[in-house]
Amino acid sequence: MTLSVVLSFAALVLLCALALLWSRWPVWLKGVLVVGVTVFYFHANELVHNMWGWPDAEALPERFVLLAAVIDEPTPKSAGALYVWVNALQDGKPSPQPRAYRLAYAKDLHALLNEGMKKARQGVSQIGTAEPKVGRKGLSWLRPGSDEQVVKIADMPMPQLPEK
Repeated sequence: MTLSVVLSFAALVLLCALALLWSRWPVWLKGVLVVGVTVFYFHANELVHNMWGWPDAEALPERFVLLAAVIDEPTPKSAGALYVWVNALQDGKPSPQPRAYRLAYAKDLHALLNEGMKKARQGVSQIGTAEPKVGRKGLSWLRPGSDEQVVKIADMPMPQLPEK
């Protein structure tokens, strides 16, 4: 799969180089071609990383089941990160495929995930919620850190069995 993606992109770059060198296209069209291939490269790179199962930097789902967590504590050389593997809950049921997420390191979230994983190892399933952090109103894309979430983790309620 990866080899086919790499070969496809190499063929596209070759065709682009041929068009730039030997075509009689106007300069502005050649510029559009270069910009288009460059944008396509970064888009394809993101898609390939998602295919390989790299952790997603997007926000956690609104409701999820916590499956695993790995803590990368901050050092002088790195900011640290929290990696979580979750199943999103849709209509009260877990999605069929889990997803990995990368969260910015926070000491309180580190403690929360440690406690949740301790309970999960004891056989108590953990359910979580993620809500956007409440802040100032306005253009959130202009303020760094405005995409942060408030994450809460609790024990999953036991299913109620019907009476006989």
